[in-house]
This record gives sequence, structure tokens and C-alpha cells, in this order.
Amino acid sequence: QVQLVESGGGLVQPGGSLRLSCAVSGVIARTDTMGWYRQAPGKQRELVALVVSGGSKKYSDSVKGRFTISIDNAKNTAYLQMNSLKPEDTAVYYCNGDLLEDPEEPYGVNYWGKGTLVTVSS
Repeated sequence: QVQLVESGGGLVQPGGSLRLSCAVSGVIARTDTMGWYRQAPGKQRELVALVVSGGSKKYSDSVKGRFTISIDNAKNTAYLQMNSLKPEDTAVYYCNGDLLEDPEEPYGVNYWGKGTLVTVSS
């Protein structure tokens, strides 16, 4: 069974930093994309950062220059380094990936973690 489990959320002061982790378990034949999304209270879920299979990275304008997504393939873990945090970054952060278990399948399956809460407040 493929599972994505986030960790690293918590309370941090404005201007502080956090690093979120997303541990991927299960048999993975191929990873097409890995990304981080967030959902603030009363708002829709939005893309924060994304890595595609070619290695290119995309960030939302609101986090560009402050957040960095990375993947450690050996550890089957994706990370989101968050610096210069702002109160508006407060949200539940979700890990997401298009992952392939069966090497004979032509496309991946989308998986979501359950989320980890990040609260930025003084």
C-alpha cells in the first residue's frame, strides 16, 4: 500500500522557519510528480510547490523565494523548507504525488497525505 505521511508542522513565530517532511511508503516503480499543497481556513486548497519527473520545480508566487521543495530519493522523502514565514502561511499542508506501483501501468495514481498543520503567529 502506498502511503504519504507528513510531519514537521507546528507553531512558529513570523519570520521563523520550519521544514516539513513527507515520507512515502510502499512499492514505488516511478514517481511522476511530488508536491506540496496547503489549505487555509475558509480558503481553497492551493499548490505551494511542485517537482516533476524531469526535476524542474514550480512555486506559487506567494512563497517563491521563501520556500524550497526537495526530494531525497534514497529516503523516499519529500521536504518543504519554509523560511521567512508569514501569518498568511498558516494552513494545513498536504503532500501529494503521482506515483506508480505497477511498472506496466502507463500512468501514475494520485495520492494525498492527511496533512500537517502549520501555524505562524506571535
